[in-house]
Amino acid sequence: MKHIHILSPSGAIDPSYIDGAAARLRSWGYRVSEGRHARGSWGRFSGTDEERLSDLTHALQDSTIDYILCARGGYGLQRIISQLLSLNSQHPTIIGFSDITELHQWSLAQGQASLHGLMCKHLTELPEDSEMIANWRKAIDNQPLRYEVPAHPLNRAGEIQGTLIGGNLSVLYGLQGTPYGLLMHDAQCTILFIEDIAERHYHIDRMMQNLKMSGVLSQIKGLVVGQFSDCDDDPGMHESIYETIRRAVKDYDYPVLFDFPAGHVERNMPLWLGKPTTLKVSSSLCILQQ
Repeated sequence: MKHIHILSPSGAIDPSYIDGAAARLRSWGYRVSEGRHARGSWGRFSGTDEERLSDLTHALQDSTIDYILCARGGYGLQRIISQLLSLNSQHPTIIGFSDITELHQWSLAQGQASLHGLMCKHLTELPEDSEMIANWRKAIDNQPLRYEVPAHPLNRAGEIQGTLIGGNLSVLYGLQGTPYGLLMHDAQCTILFIEDIAERHYHIDRMMQNLKMSGVLSQIKGLVVGQFSDCDDDPGMHESIYETIRRAVKDYDYPVLFDFPAGHVERNMPLWLGKPTTLKVSSSLCILQQ
């Protein structure tokens, strides 16, 4: 029986979502536990830095835990992630997205795969027969994932096999220049995935230019662009947000896939980060499989 441990390393969450997710996970046959401060509230956080760090370090060092399900994102991991640098982890697998991108990058530095996927709110509210739930269960049961995505006019065709990394663009931008920045990985076999929410168009451009000037975009071998939710196109930029991203990679020849169904949306398909991935982009159909 797999053991899934729920904790809140970032923002505070409505406890009813923890109850709902735990009930559904138990109905599927998983053992479920939770961190001491998973239901806590300290301003915008689930607990003080010390409380959240304590929950996280205990879970990462517990050899009985298979998966750490982060209850929600929000903000908070940037304040404690540096204190995990020397942690001797038992390598439970991280599940989550948004601010949890910090832990995905930490896992990558440990040589450990992690799952960019649904957290407690959607595990509580989505219908049992939804494709998001079905694929989430496939992922944690270590079944192959395969997605077919309609062609997008901004796509760039090509085929690549590599290791998928990434997550929330704003969080990745905030990690540049740290031990968890994007250049720490072997970029020669890297496919980068990005998504975001509620960012201004010009700030997305600023972040993409940072990735270009720092050498990230010239070293990766593929780009997967997810959903940019609540991010409005700025008429003053004279292009759409997707066009801004496409322009940032125009000097390179690797495949680019736009509008992948992952991010801060209900149709948020799970993606393994730190695992081998095949990306095929054509003018008719695009395939991502892991």
